[in-house]
Amino acid sequence: MSEFVSVDSLLEPFQHFGVNLGLSRIVNLLANLGNPQQRVPVIHVAGTNGKGSVCAYLSAVLTEAGYRTGRYTSPHLVDWTERICLDEQPISHEELCQLLLQVQAAVSFDESPTQFEVITAAAWLYFAQQQVDVAVVEVGLGGRLDATNVISEPLVTIITSISREHWQQLGPTVADIAGEKAGILKSGCPVVMGSLPPDADKVVRSRAQELQCPLITPQPAHQIAPGWAEYQTIKYPLPLQGQIQLSNSALALAAVEVLQAQGWQISATAIVNGMAKTQWPGRMQWVNWHNHKLLIDGAHNPAAAQVLRNYVDSLKPPSVTWVMGMLATKDHADIFQVLLQPNDQLYLVPVPDNKSAHPEELAQLAISICPELSLCQTSSDLLLALEFACNARDNLIVLCGSLYLIGHFFSCEKRNG
Repeated sequence: MSEFVSVDSLLEPFQHFGVNLGLSRIVNLLANLGNPQQRVPVIHVAGTNGKGSVCAYLSAVLTEAGYRTGRYTSPHLVDWTERICLDEQPISHEELCQLLLQVQAAVSFDESPTQFEVITAAAWLYFAQQQVDVAVVEVGLGGRLDATNVISEPLVTIITSISREHWQQLGPTVADIAGEKAGILKSGCPVVMGSLPPDADKVVRSRAQELQCPLITPQPAHQIAPGWAEYQTIKYPLPLQGQIQLSNSALALAAVEVLQAQGWQISATAIVNGMAKTQWPGRMQWVNWHNHKLLIDGAHNPAAAQVLRNYVDSLKPPSVTWVMGMLATKDHADIFQVLLQPNDQLYLVPVPDNKSAHPEELAQLAISICPELSLCQTSSDLLLALEFACNARDNLIVLCGSLYLIGHFFSCEKRNG
């Protein structure tokens, strides 16, 4: 393959179609590719927050159990190849380019798919070609009309959490959003459900009952020591940070129990070792940067911001310096209300190459919500803002607000070696 062919160049023609929910285009595209999704046993995971870490736990455990395991998640942080993994390893750039060329050749002239539909079709094609034993597939947006929702008999479906996000596409209320996410439930297929708001819980339970889906609602695991948890009778390491991982890991292990009941051979040793090896970058992650310790997290909606604030509070820092950028479409006020406290410092930056909120407008909003901030500044450059933030030596420094901003940070680090 020519060295000048890149994943970005192959996907760029489909970028301008944006978010366009609906199944007709992906169904037709997959039919033109021979319906690869029908040859892939699937665990399907939806939710507002937590779905990525649940996918990471399941992928790691199933790989450790000796199964050939695909994983499809979004968005990526640095490179498109992160989205499609086999046995915990990202697809190679060349393989992804080859797949995208195959998908491109199958596109009907009268119906151009979205960029997400194209990469999703590539994932299905890859998993079928690689003859995976199982694929762990994360919903992109919503569920019912998401491009991943093209399977009729998943092994198990999971709904991790539901809060008010993407309401412009999914509906104004939590119940509306729950209805969209419950669209991944399939007749008779087990569903594992996390703790949901009452209105959302009612919607998902009703849909499960209608489709005669066995419904499993696990209690969160118990922390038994720093970095260790217990679910049912299994004690396991918990490498991902934050109290929320007691719930997320329990959802993953409840799904493992469903698989075991179906005859999958997943030993306690595979569970413990798989959980220990789980990685999910950019979410509640500690990194060293120029001899400073940073906490980085996407925290791109109010519910995720609350999880982050809870974790920060558990560390009991003297004060917090936030370095933040947010997309224009997010609930800025609600996120600030959750995160900001008196005497905190705040540096606001744009999110490069995305529809970013303006730092100056965010600064005005932040000061109106928390006038007791000890500092609120804007910067046009993330790395410059981080340098300023690191001058507050006793403060906990947190980079958050958007996974795309976290991805930009990692990209800068990669370029700088």
